[in-house]
Amino acid sequence: MRAVLVCVLLGLAVANAAVFKEEEYQFLFTKFMTQYNKKYTHDTFFYRYTVFKQNLDKITLGNKQNHTYTMGMNAMGDMTLAEYKATKLGYKRVDRTHLRSKNTPAHLPKAAASVDWRKKNAVTPIKDQGQCGSCWAFSTTGSTEGAVAIATGKLLSLSEQQLVDCSGAQGNQGCNGGLMDQAFQYIITNGGITSEAQYPYTAEDGTCNTAVTPVATISGFQDVPTSDEKSLQAAITLGPVSVAIEADQACFQFYSGGVLSDPSCGTQLDHGVLAVGYDTTGSSPYYIVKNSWGTSWGMAGYVNIALGTDECGIAMEPSYPTGGALPTHRKH
Repeated sequence: MRAVLVCVLLGLAVANAAVFKEEEYQFLFTKFMTQYNKKYTHDTFFYRYTVFKQNLDKITLGNKQNHTYTMGMNAMGDMTLAEYKATKLGYKRVDRTHLRSKNTPAHLPKAAASVDWRKKNAVTPIKDQGQCGSCWAFSTTGSTEGAVAIATGKLLSLSEQQLVDCSGAQGNQGCNGGLMDQAFQYIITNGGITSEAQYPYTAEDGTCNTAVTPVATISGFQDVPTSDEKSLQAAITLGPVSVAIEADQACFQFYSGGVLSDPSCGTQLDHGVLAVGYDTTGSSPYYIVKNSWGTSWGMAGYVNIALGTDECGIAMEPSYPTGGALPTHRKH
């Protein structure tokens, strides 16, 4: 019994031991500060250093567990999990079951083996939502940009800030979160959405500017049948699809490559992203997902999420706009 207890205690000691030497942590933290232009006050420096060390250990040990994906240090390396959840996630899930069942497409095309809308000029470059829970707005503009590009041949970068500032009547809460379907409804009601150039992103709540001119419109939106991955793939063959996922775990916060598949990635939807394609031709099929955290996160801003297991709840609440077009009249 004593020998077993000693082994347990030794195991705990090893588990709690630092992964790097102190001078290595210091060097890596200095490099992190330089790379991401981090500046701290005297009062916060050592706290952020401690958080960084904990995250670095988490990443290093996680990469030794033979996952199908890898994790890496990024700009969120000095954020606790609670801070990450509060500032980077903003999908406000509500029960829309009765509405979704009435707004599903009557027919979807047969899904192709693989699709990548980036190769067909229907996806704008990676954007960055900053410290604002506006992921829902970026997911909305992404699918709308795709719908308009596919319909008209013109790829436009649309304004997330307009959705942040102006779609409160539809139920969205700016940097405090929102829903893509509610943002689609705003675009329809407003007669369109303006460009990024006319209404630039500020990463904070602002007063709605009603003087801007719409540059893109949609006539409606469709909800993909819940947790039906065949239907989700079929919808993606039509264009980029707005999806919600659970992203509040370290496997997503520090994702850097591979196919994300992890038991910790559950189905408590809290983040809006954009499915721009998928690939079922290999041994590990996956969705190609565009995030809104800049190019320093993930694979230059993208994540491959495992296909076929409803990983991270990706198939639970997908939707996409219909009738993408350039306005035939101008709003003044």
